[in-house]
Amino acid sequence: MVIPPPKSWKKSVANKTASTRSAVADYKRLLSYLKAVKLYFALGIFGFIIFAAMEPAMAALLKHIVDVVASGQAAEDRHMIPLMIMGIFLFRGVGTFFGSYFMAKVSTSVVQRLRNDMFAKLLVLPAEFYYHNASGRLMSKLTYDTEQVIGAITNALRVIVREGLTVVGLVGFLLYTNWRLSLLFFVILPFVGLVVAYTTKRFRKLSSRIQNAMGGVTDVASEAIRGHEVVKIYGGQAYEQDRFEKMTAYNAVSTMKMEVTRVISIPLIQMFIAAALSLLVWLALDPAISAAMGAGDFVAFIGAAGMLSKPVRMLTEVNSVLQKGVAAAHSIFTLLDTPNEVEKTEKINVTVSGGIEFERVSFTYPGADKPALQDVSLAIKPGQMLALVGESGGGKSSLVSLLPRFYDIQAGRILIDGKPHTDFSLSELRQHIAIVNQNIVLFNGSVRDNIAYGELAAASDEQVIAAAKMANAWGFIEALPDGLNTQVGENGVLLSGGQRQRLSIARAILKDSPILILDEATSALDTESEKQIQEAIDTLLSNKTTIAIAHRLSTIENADVIAVVHQGRIVEVGSHGELLAKNGFYANLYQQQHSLSE
Repeated sequence: MVIPPPKSWKKSVANKTASTRSAVADYKRLLSYLKAVKLYFALGIFGFIIFAAMEPAMAALLKHIVDVVASGQAAEDRHMIPLMIMGIFLFRGVGTFFGSYFMAKVSTSVVQRLRNDMFAKLLVLPAEFYYHNASGRLMSKLTYDTEQVIGAITNALRVIVREGLTVVGLVGFLLYTNWRLSLLFFVILPFVGLVVAYTTKRFRKLSSRIQNAMGGVTDVASEAIRGHEVVKIYGGQAYEQDRFEKMTAYNAVSTMKMEVTRVISIPLIQMFIAAALSLLVWLALDPAISAAMGAGDFVAFIGAAGMLSKPVRMLTEVNSVLQKGVAAAHSIFTLLDTPNEVEKTEKINVTVSGGIEFERVSFTYPGADKPALQDVSLAIKPGQMLALVGESGGGKSSLVSLLPRFYDIQAGRILIDGKPHTDFSLSELRQHIAIVNQNIVLFNGSVRDNIAYGELAAASDEQVIAAAKMANAWGFIEALPDGLNTQVGENGVLLSGGQRQRLSIARAILKDSPILILDEATSALDTESEKQIQEAIDTLLSNKTTIAIAHRLSTIENADVIAVVHQGRIVEVGSHGELLAKNGFYANLYQQQHSLSE
């Protein structure tokens, strides 16, 4: 009776097969990037062919020199032989230049395209992706992983092509000189193949570990750098140093394991080659065999066999570089294959007045057990202001994040002017919405760049200044060293919190969209600035639909509709006066804040 293998064994074999297939597919996909630079690649290959051809040419010249000396005609060829040697090295140099230069062009172009493709992908991935992937790891993909791909494209291909062609040329010369003796090399191929197969799998596995470790190193470093003030004030230096050292230690261990595998496998393969060469020389020195060969043939044969050692050694060494590149390519292609935000290619091209209706909307964050919103229904007319109030974590920000489709709802509908907001393309939908986040985002550029950002870049200075004035930002902008051209630093670090928030408000004002979302838009302003900003916003919003999230109820008393959000549900809706009269959630919140302000 035949006993079937255990299921775990079958699963293991299947996983290994899938892994190998995946690695081959990843490398083929990586090589597909060569199509755009096929001319450079062809010139590089041509250079390596020239280089490889010079090795058997040198062996043939060695045969000629021995034959000339043995025949006593050395004086006649005295001037030609040095010229031949110079010619071989000249062609070898030209081949090296062509191969190395154009392969560098190829690798630079491929890495540039990969980075551009990755960055373009990052711009269209859904919000969920960023909540599950730390920014440091994404930066590691853009930097470290692409550097490893350079090795697979440039170094590995250069060695594989140049040294591979050299081996082919030398083995061809050996077969031509004495094919019986040359067949000995093919006996060692299965042993070399076994070593290479084992090291290939181990290199790929360790390369993946190293990439993960580098992502961890980048994560810890970026967090500590961004939060350097918190680290210092709370004495977190030792904690952060310990985190960083653990990640670098893990990286170092994985790197050493890869190096150990490499330094063991290379000498082992070289020993197989040396054994074959030794046996080859021993057989070649047999009088019965050497007698059938001329002196030139004998010396050239031994010389060509000796020349095989270097290219074979380099071919075995390149495996670790190649597997690093394959593992990096897998990491990159995993990112590139991540599904984009769900997008409609066609636009409905309608004028939006700003009527918004939430119909029994329910939403749960991916991976969460508890819904963030349950059966929410709200409606506001064009030009009205809806204020969302309630305790933190109640679902206010979740509700407004659904309108521009940062997330898609699981149940219900959101209508804009009576049309489902999913009927709009993402670009068209978001073109009609401006937003001022509670967490202000500024970019490392000038004040003008941050106000007239993205599609607003074509705005004139007059328009930018007008928006800044309405946001009560022009006063401090004028006082800056270079005015609108002043650099604000990373995330506006050179500005105060209030200044940063006013720039964000000016950006939303400049966009002049029919729908405006204000998420605690005045939270970082002093009382006087808040009053002036509120007056400017009230004037601006006379013809806009506004959804405002506010914790300070004094800022939204004039809202047309106030909705109290509690544990993901709408528990009260009405105007300020109506809700106070109900003496419910809103009235309780208002009384608490009013008593605190007295």
